[in-house]
Amino acid sequence: MNPFRLLSPKPPAIERDAFALQLADGRTIEVQRVRDPRARRIRLSVDERGARLTLPRRASLVAGERFVDEHRDWLAQQLDRHAVEAMPALVRDQTDRLPLRGATLPLRWAEGRYTRLQFDDDSEGGLQLSLPARAGHTAIASALRDFYEAQARADVGRWLPRYLPELPRAPSRLRFKVMSSLWGSLAPDGAMTLDLALVLARPSAFEYVLVHELCHLLHADHSRAFWREVEARCPHWREERDWFRAEGRRLKATLRALLSP
Repeated sequence: MNPFRLLSPKPPAIERDAFALQLADGRTIEVQRVRDPRARRIRLSVDERGARLTLPRRASLVAGERFVDEHRDWLAQQLDRHAVEAMPALVRDQTDRLPLRGATLPLRWAEGRYTRLQFDDDSEGGLQLSLPARAGHTAIASALRDFYEAQARADVGRWLPRYLPELPRAPSRLRFKVMSSLWGSLAPDGAMTLDLALVLARPSAFEYVLVHELCHLLHADHSRAFWREVEARCPHWREERDWFRAEGRRLKATLRALLSP
């Protein structure tokens, strides 16, 4: 270890808080405020989680709130645009359907010793969520997440052998996580990360994302050579990309709603 690294100042931490903002139509929303030392300008963004104001280290709070006020109408438009119809949060004994692979499947609740979500033997194509009487939402959400990840890994396990022979190597490891904007990524060491919400998408769209990330084993960028590799393995990739543009926000919002308290 270089001893001089111990004397180097630590980079400033990212600071987070929130403030309330009333829109012209009377709605009061919460704006997440993030002071990021890496930011070079004040920036306002909106996604399925809500509004976010990013401030450089030296920008004042007053300047940030003035910026939000100047973009109040734009903010309202973006919030309306992102107000997608997502499945509401899981409610014990009330939620009767769950999304999976581009469809919604009937859900049956049952008492059990452990909290577990599985395919229902008594209902063709349906699901059964077994749980103890005292199981809370945390246990239910954990069971749902485990089920979705198992199904996603099963899908990848079916598709991956088709593409491996033409690749220089297989991904070093695979993990699923809830991602904010991306659908997948490939690290320099070959580790692949995929958005768990992909298991809610139609299978052809999920497979396209897998192909996209696998092709980064051949080309790390998005050059013409990269897209030629994608085209060779997934000729309909443009259709899947357009499908994500139309349905992607809904998928991400649905997963977040299901897993959130």
